[in-house]
Amino acid sequence: MVLLLAVAAGLIVANLYYAQTLVGPISRATGLSAGAAGLIVTLTQIGYTVGLLFIVPLGDVLENRRLVIGALLLTAIALLSAAFSTTGWVFLAAALAIGLGSVAAQILVPIAAHLSREATRGKVVGNVVSGLLLGIMLARPVASLVADASNWHVVFGGAAVLILVLAAVLRVKLPQRMPTSSLPYARLIGSMWTLFKTTPLLRRRAAYQAGLFGAFSLFWTVTPMMLAGPQFQLSQTGIAIFALVGMAGAIASPIAGRLADAGKTLPATGVALTLGVIAFALPLLIPASRDVALAVLVLASIILDMGVAASLVLGQRAIFSMAPEMRSRLNSVYIALFFAGGALGSALGGWVFAAYGWHAVLLAGMAFPALGLGLWLSELRPLALAETGK
Repeated sequence: MVLLLAVAAGLIVANLYYAQTLVGPISRATGLSAGAAGLIVTLTQIGYTVGLLFIVPLGDVLENRRLVIGALLLTAIALLSAAFSTTGWVFLAAALAIGLGSVAAQILVPIAAHLSREATRGKVVGNVVSGLLLGIMLARPVASLVADASNWHVVFGGAAVLILVLAAVLRVKLPQRMPTSSLPYARLIGSMWTLFKTTPLLRRRAAYQAGLFGAFSLFWTVTPMMLAGPQFQLSQTGIAIFALVGMAGAIASPIAGRLADAGKTLPATGVALTLGVIAFALPLLIPASRDVALAVLVLASIILDMGVAASLVLGQRAIFSMAPEMRSRLNSVYIALFFAGGALGSALGGWVFAAYGWHAVLLAGMAFPALGLGLWLSELRPLALAETGK
């Protein structure tokens, strides 16, 4: 079941990222301007954030399997709309709906937490999140390779077929889970604001991940354009290979889960945020050599993905240790907040790159995890004072 949930989460969340390396071909084919091209990624993330706030909380009151299947059917319809779109506004509307339906992945993660024991919850969540992260990381190279061999329409059409097959498999294999809560929808949604206000742990974990995910989205929005530009001149296949190497960062997920089970969440969080800073600092030191510059960028992508993966698992392990009957809402607030950071990162990245260039992008990317690291230090200080008896 853990393997099924991991594969399902990966296939679903991949839909959010197919467009990242295809922004150029899609914008040219649909008539989107260079300034509007960034909306392709941003609107998908906005749709995902809206779904997190208004669909995922239903996992605390509605039968979970039915909710997942409904969200997957919406995703398949949106993917087909994207595949057959010929104008910019149709594709952007489909991108918004793809994000909205893809929140099914975040209904599955709390299911994994419910199925696991407390002592191994971090490991289980880490394994499922590994699948989710592999989906994120594979989406970009797969999209590039398929588009290189055919065109971007095939990418979205094929994804729609995969999601329909997945919906059929989950309909048969996923156990039913009927929550005991019967809150009306308005009170359910309203309770999330209360959770945010009264749960410092939730706010901190969301802030840490928002910093890292904002950096992650900025990096993967701008880097494909940089790689295709005059300095590197990589084809879609070359960009795909670059993204495939970055998948190595997913190894941090199960490691982070085990560290969380062992009570090492706080120091592991500091390491994850530091990795995010290092990932952007390294390319600033790149020499003029093209090959060395490319190697350093590959290393930076792996380090950044490791930081993002570790922090995500650490955060979900922490919030899933709280009230079980509220896991969907806690997860909803957590993911929505850091995806807002991701939407900001992708929008900021395109603008900074066009206006100020690559080095400015690296400085902006470094600022995201650096702010999170500053918040982490404020959490660490009271503990240090308590240990010294001051």
